[in-house]
Amino acid sequence: MILLRRLLGDVLRRQRQRQGRTLREVSSSARVSLGYLSEVERGQKEASSELLSAICDALDVRMSQVMREVSDELSLAELAESATASEKVPAPMRPMLNSVVTGVPDERVTIKPPKEAVDVVAA
Repeated sequence: MILLRRLLGDVLRRQRQRQGRTLREVSSSARVSLGYLSEVERGQKEASSELLSAICDALDVRMSQVMREVSDELSLAELAESATASEKVPAPMRPMLNSVVTGVPDERVTIKPPKEAVDVVAA
C-alpha cells in the first residue's frame, strides 16, 4: 500500500538534506518540535496543511514544488505496485522507479518542474 505521508516525508527530508540543514535547524525555523518533524519525515505522522506550509517556508521551497515531487513519486509508486511495472516503465524513468521502490535515492535522477505552457494563437 502506498502511504502519501511517507512519500511526503521522503520529499521533505531530501529537500532538507540538499540544503545541508539539520532537523533541529528546520524544526526551530518552522516552530515545530524536533520529534514531530522527525516523525513527519519518516512518514509516521500526517502533516496538516498549516504544518506543511510552515515546513516549506522554513526550507524556503514552494509547497507546489514539494507536492509536484510527491505526485511524481506517487505515480511511480503506483506503477511499481502493478505486477508488470518493469515492462510498462520507459527506460529513462527506470532509475527513478528503482529509487522509489528501494527507498534509496538515485543521485543521477532530478525532477525538473514542467515548462510553463504557452498558448499559441494564430493571427
